[in-house]
This record gives sequence, structure tokens and C-alpha cells, in this order.
Amino acid sequence: MILARRRVPAAVAALWLLAAAALSSAPPLSRAEHSQAHGDTVVLLHGLGRSSWSMVVMEWKLESAGYRVVNIDYPSTEADIETLSRRIALELGTCCSAGEGRVHFVTHSMGGILVRHFLAHDDLPRLGRVVMLSPPNHGSEIIDWLRGYSFFGLVMPPAALQLGTDAGSMPNRLGPVDFELGVITGGQSSDPLGGRVIEGAHDGKVSVESARVEGMTDFLVVPESHTFIMNDGEVIAQTMHFLRTGSFDHSRAAAP
Repeated sequence: MILARRRVPAAVAALWLLAAAALSSAPPLSRAEHSQAHGDTVVLLHGLGRSSWSMVVMEWKLESAGYRVVNIDYPSTEADIETLSRRIALELGTCCSAGEGRVHFVTHSMGGILVRHFLAHDDLPRLGRVVMLSPPNHGSEIIDWLRGYSFFGLVMPPAALQLGTDAGSMPNRLGPVDFELGVITGGQSSDPLGGRVIEGAHDGKVSVESARVEGMTDFLVVPESHTFIMNDGEVIAQTMHFLRTGSFDHSRAAAP
């Protein structure tokens, strides 16, 4: 287990981990699948306003599958996307510049935009596959709505202000992806603001259509909300399936 700084008290985090793990039901891997993962690294990137603790269940499951896991904790509310991307590049230079095996990414929400920005400006010779969970690949209408009120515009984190749906937003300026990418997004939410602001199917923060991006390899919609999609057992199983094969198992996917 390779971790950056943890900002949640250990006792609270332990209770949260136990509860989340109990709800997660990703099936165990076969011996052959476990051997395939050996030697590969998976880098986890959490979303805006979260910490590496939000990715701990995913981390635990991936480690159980034989991956070396780097769960990066970065200050998502303190800087813009360009600055955060440079910080991620430095972290990767420390943890993943040497060694054998591929380097994969699993991201939640804004973490996917950081990966897109990083890979658009830097090379990662041993790049493997990328799975993004609920990424705002074309921005979020929630950000558009919040920016319409001057108070929120003044207090919103710098990176959040870059995640609108306008043509000049960071996600829309990054263009198509040119790496193996699987996107899983939620199509179910009881969030009243999301239902009021976002048209069409959404997960409470990001619309299904906004999660898509040109060049992606595979796409899956699951009956989950934005906040805890990374802890769902089926999502974890589909994530590991894509890391192994480059596609999702649509035969077992549940409709949202």
C-alpha cells in the first residue's frame, strides 16, 4: 500500500472503510487474473473536495487483485487544474518513473480531467489503461449554475471554476483522448439540485452525455450516484475487468 498524506482521523477512516467494504461486493479474481495484474501499478486520483480516503475501498480491492497501488492525495481545492496537474506529474516522477510493468489510472470525477491534462502535456512511457468514474469530460451544469451567483463565484475553488460546460472550459479545451480509456458513469441520483439543473440522465453532478469523450474505448452507465460510485462492488469489478482486458463486461452490466 503506497499512500500520500491522509487527512481524516484514523478511527473515523477505519470505521468508514469497514462500512464501505461491507457494502462492496466485487467478486474475487482467479489465480490467472491475479498473476496478470502482478507487476502493474494503478494510480488512484480522487475528485474535487475529496481526499485519498474516498478511494480506499478501490485501493484495497486492487491490491487484493495483485496490483501495486499508488493512492495520491492532492489539494484539490487549493489550485487550478494546470497547477494540480504539475503536482500529479511530480508525484508520478517519484513513484512510477522506474520499474517494470504498466502504469494504469483509476480516477473519480475531476481526477479524470487531471489525467487528461497530464497526458496531453507529458509522456508516460509505460502507460497502461485508464478508467474514469463519473468524469465531467464536457464540464458540469452544476458549475454553470453556481457560477451564475456572484457569492459562489467568489468562494468556489480555482479548479471548480474551470469545470463549466462552455467551450472555453478546461475539459472542452483538452480535446479527444488518445489512450485506452474506459468511462463508467452513474445514471441515478436523488440530488434535488442535479435534477433541477441537469437535463437528461445524470448522477447528481455530471450528466451521462458529459461523461463521454471522443476517443474513449468503452463506456458504461450504472445505477449509482456521483458521490459513492467508486465504492460500488460492480463498478470495482468492471474497473478491474477493463484494466485486464481493455473493455467492460457488458453481459453482466445492470441498466440504471
